[in-house]
Order: sequence, then C-alpha cells, then structure tokens
Amino acid sequence: MKPALRLGIAGLGTVGVGVVRIIRRHADLLEARTGRRIEIVAVSARDAAKDRGVNLKSYAWETDPVALARRDDIDVYVELMGGENGAAKASIEAALETGKDVVTANKALLAVHGQALAEQAEAADRVIRFEAAVAGGIPVIKALTEGLAGNQISRVMGVMNGTCNYILTRMESQRKGYNALFEECAQLGYLEADPNLDVGGIDAAHKLALLASIAFGTRPHFDGIDIEGIQRINLEDITYAADMGYRIKLLGVAQRTGRGLEQRMRPCLVPADSPLGQLEGGTNMVVIEGDAVEQVVLRGPGAGEGPTASAVLGDICDIARGFRLPVFGQPATTLADANSAQSNSPAPYYLRLLLPDRPGALAKVAAALGDAGVSINRMRQTHHESAEAPVVIVTHKTQRAAIDAAIEAMVNSGVLAAEPVALRIEAV
Repeated sequence: MKPALRLGIAGLGTVGVGVVRIIRRHADLLEARTGRRIEIVAVSARDAAKDRGVNLKSYAWETDPVALARRDDIDVYVELMGGENGAAKASIEAALETGKDVVTANKALLAVHGQALAEQAEAADRVIRFEAAVAGGIPVIKALTEGLAGNQISRVMGVMNGTCNYILTRMESQRKGYNALFEECAQLGYLEADPNLDVGGIDAAHKLALLASIAFGTRPHFDGIDIEGIQRINLEDITYAADMGYRIKLLGVAQRTGRGLEQRMRPCLVPADSPLGQLEGGTNMVVIEGDAVEQVVLRGPGAGEGPTASAVLGDICDIARGFRLPVFGQPATTLADANSAQSNSPAPYYLRLLLPDRPGALAKVAAALGDAGVSINRMRQTHHESAEAPVVIVTHKTQRAAIDAAIEAMVNSGVLAAEPVALRIEAV
C-alpha cells in the first residue's frame, strides 16, 4: 500500500474550507480512485479562532504560510490565499525549494510570475497544478494539456468572470442599470475585495493569460492583454444589441495571427443564439478551436466553494496517482515569447454615440468614419426629447485601429456630447 499523500493547506476561506469538507466526506472514494489515502496534516490562515463551520482541531496550525510550506511532514502545499505577491509567492517558492509539489487557485500570481515559478518547479522535478485558477469547476486546463494535446490550437475564447456575466444578463432580464446591479453584487458577496478586478476585466484577463500560454506554447504575458471592463455598458446598449440579434458579453479571446499573439478581454457583441450568447448568470464558458477537433465548448460554474474545491481536488488526485506534467503543458524553458500583437483582426463594430441635435452633426461622424476607412453597414437614430441625440452605428468589417482613429477625429471635431461606446461584434 502506498503511503498517504500529506497536505498542507494555506488559506481557509470559502475554497479552502470546501477542500477540507470534500476530503472528509469522500476520503474512501478518493483513496479508491488514487490508490493512496489523502490526508490533511497542517493548515494556515490569518485567524485561528475564527469559526469556519468545520472542525480543524485535528490539524497542526501554522500562522506563517511559509513555515507551513517548509514543514517536513507534508508532500503537497495547497495555496488558496490569493494575491499576486507577498505570502502566496514566498510560500510557493519555499515549497518548491523544500521538494513539495504545489496546487494553487492563484490566477493573478501565475499570470504575472508563472514563468519563473514554472522554471523553478521543473528544475526541482516538482509540479505546480492550477486547474482551480481558471473557470472554477470547468476542467479547461486538463482539456488543453491532455484531451486536446494532439491539436494545434487556433483560438481560445470565453466568458470567464461570473460576476460580469451576472450583471450583463440581469441588465437584460430585470431591466436594471449597471450601478444598481453592481450594488446587488456587492451585497451578495460576488465582488472581489477590489471590485475592479471583476468589473474591470482584470480577473478574467489573468485567466486568459494562463489559457493562452498553454494553448500556444508561450510564456504567460498578462501585460500583453488588451483589457476593458463593463463599466460603460448601459441599458440602451443591451437593448440595441438584442434588437439586432446579439447579446453583450465580457469575452476573452486569444488567437495566433501572422503578426503575433492577440489577447483581448473586452465587452463585445455575440450572436444571441450562439452557446456564448445563451450563457446566463454566473456560469462560465470556454470555447477551444483546434485543427483536428474543430470546436469544443466547455460550460459550468465558474466560482463558489464546491466547483473550485472540486478543481483543487482534481489536481491533488492527479499528484496522488503519480501523474506529472510540465506546468504549462510543455517544459517552461521551451515556451516562446508571446510576441504580442495589437488586437486588430477585422470585425464589424457597434458604436453608440451621443450627438448634439443640430444640423451637420451626423455629417461630421460620417466624415470621420470615412476618413478612417470605416464603412457603415447600418445606422439608427433613436427617439429623443432632449437636445442630444443617441445614434447607433454598425460598421462593416474593419480594424480596431481604424475605429479608434475615427473616434479620435470625432472628439477633435467637438461633435460628441459624451464618451462613445465601441464594441466589437465577435464571430463565434
């Protein structure tokens, strides 16, 4: 009989407690599936006295996660604290230095420091597993590194922040504005401590950086992602999109082009009848396109105690079975530079403009678009009773750089009464 796999868990929030509960509830099942007993030896968190709804008295307690990571009586260090630097980074480095494998849900840390940590782990013949860092309970890391390993991936895209999808779909179904739904999410506990990580697209962009690295064999390059959040989307945008057969999603897209790797995390329009368009509430979805498999769609809960803890346990079980892979699917030293390219693949665009209701305003808009080489597909001026007229334009396929040039010309001409909204219409 193989010896037990001994765990040290740092971070006893929602996910950490979820991991403890699954191990206790399914101890025999996990042993049957892996051939080893999985045991928690020690834990670490800020407040030892806090009531977490689960009895932790049988485990050793470390106030310092680095000390936990260095303990001689653990085999796997499970980091569930979060944070791009600080204790999370220091403790993972300590675990690798002392011969431990690592399981983490820390997307921000890996998106920024993943290359260095992967090189450290592989030099020490250790593994870092991070299924829980991307899309909660959806096994997308495993799909890319294992099930789709025989494919050359052309594009990865998805809705990877449940809070943003919750807000956008509730705007449509409940006819509530962004600000009201932001407050609702805050009251429900759906937002990060820094809400901009969610609504600003940063949380989802961290996830996209990791998927792109695995899909395209590149070093994680978070700084190369073009990021825009959902703060400027309003009910009018939701309505106009629906009238045209679209829905608005915060969509992450990574694709290889002749100019390099495009990575963008922006709100965009997708067909309402597409899998992404039909996605509701806090659910996540990742779409992977490969040369052999064509398209695979993975859908499931993107956060929460059960789904995320499930992903953590999947990684722990793989380690218990002796299954080992390089951190990003191939040796870290073979990963290429991302060679980031501006997100400039041609696509139609949706523009919402607010113009002064006076002669010549539309002519200035048309001239700015024409001078930038942007062709108008359709245009609608909606009913209004104020001195300012809302105008919606859908363009033919063009490049983002041309849209930006046209908007800059409109601003310089003084024709805009408010900041415009420009959203890509994505083919999915």
